[in-house]
This record gives sequence, structure tokens and C-alpha cells, in this order.
Amino acid sequence: MTHMTQIKAAVALAPIKHAGPQGRWRNEAMRSHATPRLIHITKGQGRITVAGLTNGYGPNNLIYIPPHTMYGIEVGPTVFAQILTLPDTAGLPAAPFHMRLRDVGPQKELTGYFEAIEQELQPSGDVRAVACHQVLLTIFIERLIQAGEASTIDPRRNSAAAKLVSRYTTLIAQDFRSDRTVADYARDLGVTATHLTRCCQQTCNRSALKLLNDRIHFEACTLLRETRQPVQEIAQTLGFQSAAYFTRTFKDRTGNTPTGFRNTGVIAPK
Repeated sequence: MTHMTQIKAAVALAPIKHAGPQGRWRNEAMRSHATPRLIHITKGQGRITVAGLTNGYGPNNLIYIPPHTMYGIEVGPTVFAQILTLPDTAGLPAAPFHMRLRDVGPQKELTGYFEAIEQELQPSGDVRAVACHQVLLTIFIERLIQAGEASTIDPRRNSAAAKLVSRYTTLIAQDFRSDRTVADYARDLGVTATHLTRCCQQTCNRSALKLLNDRIHFEACTLLRETRQPVQEIAQTLGFQSAAYFTRTFKDRTGNTPTGFRNTGVIAPK
């Protein structure tokens, strides 16, 4: 596989759409990726949680998710957005950012880059053009950051609570497949589980346990929906002591068994 072919294989552009009660896990449950993501909101409003900090979003917003950064996004029926998967972080900052573009010029330019990448990702497109548009997009972002358009450092991220929760989500992203508890993570962070939960509630209105369970749940749903891996193996992969305990936990959250979810796709979050 050539370098250009690798680039095209690693770049992907997909819509983020309202999925209804049955598909809320696809957007809202915490997840993380090995490669970076850019989320472009073109219509609608909602909330997004990145590294344990929740913010509102609206039209003409661009949100950067660095590798191994946990996030989840609430997507209502009026929202239209796209998520761009990039092969690496070249030209992008180490920290998440949230741009709220107010001028028409940058809004149109950003939309143009996404449209160009989408076109070149079609079978008739050219992989060299994908790489070029990707570079131009990162240069565009870099210039906006230098001009102060991006909240690369959200003032709230400087708080002790936000820093602690960010470190917690980083540990979850690394170790969620283990059987570690909130108390285990809190001990590694040098705080009590009670203090960690208080900070999580403050920054994202979720408990520390919910953040952890969200990440595990997303992985479970993904493995059940996109693979044929046996339920027992999935349970073991995610650190559950037994398939029975995994099944009970999954059903308590969704109202459906893992096998039922896999076979029917029905999920009704409580």
C-alpha cells in the first residue's frame, strides 16, 4: 500500500445525525479513537462533552477531538453535522478546541474544505487531492487559532476540577477494558472517589461512574453491532467477571440483552 493510498484509507467523512432512542448510544455515549477527529456543525444546537467538559454548540462550529480523547455529542432532530477522521495530528494542536465562526468568510471557507474532501473521497476522486485539501484545512485552522478564533484553552479547563476530570477521562480511554473501578482510578489520581465524582458532576453533570460506564457501554454496543464476536468474549474483553454479569448490566441499562440488541437493534435507554 502506497503512502497516498494509506492517506485515503485513513481519511473518512461521515454525517452525524439524530438517531432516535434506539441509536442514541452512537452519538451520546463516551468514546475515543486512536486518530483525531474534526466535527463540523452546520445546523442545529446541542451539547458536546470533550475530555469531561460539557459545552453547548451551534451552527458554524468546529470542534477538534485529539487522539485518545473521550467525547460524546447530543444530536437532536434539527442538527446536521459531519465528522472528519484524519490519519494523524500534523498541523493540529495537542489540546481540544471549539471554534465558533461568526464571520461569513471563514464559515464559507470551512464548508468548502469539507465539501472538497467529501468529493475527493468518492470513487472518482483523487487521493492526492484528499491529502492537499487536508493540509489546506489544517493551515486554515492554524491561522484561525493564531487569530484568536478558537477556544483552544477553555477558561473552565484551567479549573482544578476540569483538570482532574480530564486526567480521569484519559485514564478511562486507556484502561476501560480492565475491571478497574472508580475507586481504583481515584486512587491513581490521588483523590477520593467522592471528590472525583463531585468534580465530574461539576464539569459535565455526570458521575464518575457514568463516565466510565458510558465508555464501556459504547464499546459493548459497537462490538455487538459491528462484529460477530461471541457475547462471552465481549464480556471478557471489557473486564466483566462473567457473561451473565455483562448481560445483566447491559439489560439494566438498555432494557435488552446483548443478544437481543445484536439481533434486533432495539435499544431503549432508561
